[in-house]
Amino acid sequence: MDLSIYVINGLVLSILIFLFIKDWRKTVKSLKMALSSFISLFPSFMILILAIAVLLGFLPQGFIQSYLGSGSGYLGVFSAAILGSILFLPSIIAFPLAGSLYHQGASAMVVAAFITTLTMIGLVTLPLEIKELGKKFALLRNGLSFVAAITIAIIMGVILK
Repeated sequence: MDLSIYVINGLVLSILIFLFIKDWRKTVKSLKMALSSFISLFPSFMILILAIAVLLGFLPQGFIQSYLGSGSGYLGVFSAAILGSILFLPSIIAFPLAGSLYHQGASAMVVAAFITTLTMIGLVTLPLEIKELGKKFALLRNGLSFVAAITIAIIMGVILK
C-alpha cells in the first residue's frame, strides 16, 4: 500500500481517539449515524459498481485504448465530455471508474474531460435547475462549465503528457 493511505488512516484514527476522549457519547452517536448512513447507501453503490463492472466486462479487449486512448485525440475528449455530461454518478463511484478507465488505456485528457463534466454539468438535473434558477442562467452555467471542462482536460493532457 501507498504511504499516503497509512498517513490518512492514522490521522483519522488519531482524530477519532481525540474525539472519543473529549466526549465519548457524542462520538459513539456520530459513529452510529455514520454506520446507519453507510448501510442505507451501500445497496445503491453496489448496484452502480456491479453495473459498471458488467459494462466494462462486455467491452472487447483494447476498446478503451482504441477509442479513448492517446490516439483518440479531441474526438475521444469530446466523447468522454458528452458521456460525463449525461451520466449521473456520485463522485464516490466516478473516481474509481475514471481510474479503471485510465488503467485500461484511456488518456489523462479523456479521463479529465469525463470527470470534470461529470461533476460540473448535469443534463439529468437540468430541468430542475431551469425551474429553480431560470432557463438563461442554467443553460449559461452548463455551457460555460462544458467549455471550462474541455479547457481543463486539454491543460491536464498537456501537463501529464
